[in-house]
Amino acid sequence: MTKDDPDCFDRDLIELIPALHRFARRFYSHPNDIDDLVQDTVVKAISNREKFQAGTNLKSWLFTIMRNAFCTKFATAKREHVGVDDAVSKRSVVQPTQEWSLRGQELEAAIANLPDAYRQAIDVVFIQGVSYEDAARQFGCAVGTVKSRVNRAREKISNLLGE
Repeated sequence: MTKDDPDCFDRDLIELIPALHRFARRFYSHPNDIDDLVQDTVVKAISNREKFQAGTNLKSWLFTIMRNAFCTKFATAKREHVGVDDAVSKRSVVQPTQEWSLRGQELEAAIANLPDAYRQAIDVVFIQGVSYEDAARQFGCAVGTVKSRVNRAREKISNLLGE
């Protein structure tokens, strides 16, 4: 084959396609993957035919192109994480913040409208996170009294919010 004879290059390349298929089986087992690798190799060989030196082994040159194409594809695939983990359809829906802001203002107003004993009980137990026992010591009353104040405050807040 000479550089001046592109038909010879094309003919030799076509004759080596079965050998490329056999060689591609070393890298993949699925027929579609094998065909894709052979196709990538042929496309790269045709687009870089001017780099092929006449008188050298075309088969070895094509196998080198194939091996490099596989290695590049394999390295890229290792970096890519394909799957449903990052699928948009699997992401939870985030409600608009305006609604939460409005509900928060309604809750603050409902707590502000509670009688002092109930408001203090809700503040200490739910907002500050103090235990019922510590809240009872703080208020100087029984634990049952704190629990009942918190329960009544929750009922009044539910009624004020219309729930």
